[in-house]
Formats: sequence, structure tokens, C-alpha cells
Amino acid sequence: MTRAGDLWRFPGTRAAAFAVLAYLYLPIVVLVVLSFNASDSSLARWEGFSTRWYAVAAADGNMVHSIEVSLTVACIATLIGTIVATLAALATSRTRFRGQIAIEALIGLPLVVPDIVAAIAILLFFVMVGIELGLLSLVLAHTVFTIPIAYLPIRARLEGLDPALAEAAADLYANSWQSLRRIILPLIWPGILSGAMLAFIGSLGDVVVSYFISGPGSTTLPVYVFSMVRMGVTPTVNAVSTLLIAASASLLTLSYLLGRRFN
Repeated sequence: MTRAGDLWRFPGTRAAAFAVLAYLYLPIVVLVVLSFNASDSSLARWEGFSTRWYAVAAADGNMVHSIEVSLTVACIATLIGTIVATLAALATSRTRFRGQIAIEALIGLPLVVPDIVAAIAILLFFVMVGIELGLLSLVLAHTVFTIPIAYLPIRARLEGLDPALAEAAADLYANSWQSLRRIILPLIWPGILSGAMLAFIGSLGDVVVSYFISGPGSTTLPVYVFSMVRMGVTPTVNAVSTLLIAASASLLTLSYLLGRRFN
């Protein structure tokens, strides 16, 4: 049987791997570099290092407001989604019941449904029940897909727990609440944090659902950047995109480190 490490010995494997990595990450590197270009054009030749475009972005009142909206929606949706995901993971991992597979499929459904389909469905639902498009509709819509994002790492963490721990707690006369609060939750806390950070990243970077659900005065940062790109790519767009990349990469790295630290 061929081991994974032996694959590197095949001719062209390393070159193919580096080519794929370059294809994936070289555009991001170019974007980050151009965000520090002093030139007035985003596609012009390099004219020197400058943080001018970050200052321009910070001085844009509409952009600052969109950042505030994005952070508010992401924080609230992540909090609600993580709580619901934790409860759902506890319910589906600790007991077995009829229809469990169907419920788990429904929880993960928002991750496999195309964003455009989900956005239209959520929009039609809000119109039918009379929910005005704005900050509330954004929070509710983002909560829909933050739940399955947070659910997966939390459920995985629960599946890795030793069932003997709960049995030992019961032998020591701990009730279900005490066992949950003092044993289960502390042990799955890294999974909860990882799920919350992944959900926050998903909410912060969402474009399609936010584009359909946002109302007047509730434009998120990705939607605002998308509207700017439609008029042409500017150095300011590069700067804001770099900040989004940095925020997402930082949270992903932290989530990865937490997973390694407690696994």
C-alpha cells in the first residue's frame, strides 16, 4: 500500500502541488501588496509603499458604518447560532431517537443549499411574515447558517468524549445538570470556541444572503465592497479586502491552534 508520504516521490507531484497553491494564494498576495501601493490606480505599477488607502477607508463614513453593521450582525448571529448549535449537538450526540438522522440532515441543510437559493427563500419568508429588511432580518438570516457551521465542530468534540466520564459523574451522585456544567461543557469548550469563530467568519464574509436581506442603513461591509467593485476596483477596495482577509485568517489560525492545543 502506498503511504501518503510516498506520494511526494512521484515525478511532478511537488510541482503540481506548488502550482495549485500558487493558483489559490497568488491573487491574494497580489491584492495585499497592491493595498500598500502609493499609486492612485489599483492596477498601476508599483510607486512606493504607503498606508494612504487604509486612511482613506477609515475616513469613509459609509464604510465605517458598514463595518459596524457587519460586526454587530456577526456577533449577535454567532452568539445565538453557537448556543442553538451547542444544544442541538448535545441533543443529537447523547441520545438516540427516531428521526435523528433527518434532524441532523436539516441542521446541515443550509451548508449544502446554494446561497442564492437560501437568500431568496429567506427573503420570501420575511415578506410573508412581515419582517422588515434591516438589522433584525440580517441577524435572523445569518443565524440560519451560523448554526450548522458551529454545530459541526461542537458535535465532533462531543463524539470524542469518553462516555465513562458521564457514567462516573452519575456514580458520584451528580445529576444531569451538574454533569453537564462541571464535566461536559468544560471538555467541549474548545469545540464551542472553534465553532463560534468559524460561524463568525462565515457571517462576516457573507455577501449573497446579506445582499438580498439588507435594508436601508443596514449594508454590511462585504455588500458595500461588492457595490464598490461594480464601479471599478480601487486601491481602497484592496485595503478593505486585506483587512477582511487578515481578520478571517487570524480567526482561522486561532481556531486551528485551539484544536491542536486541546486535542
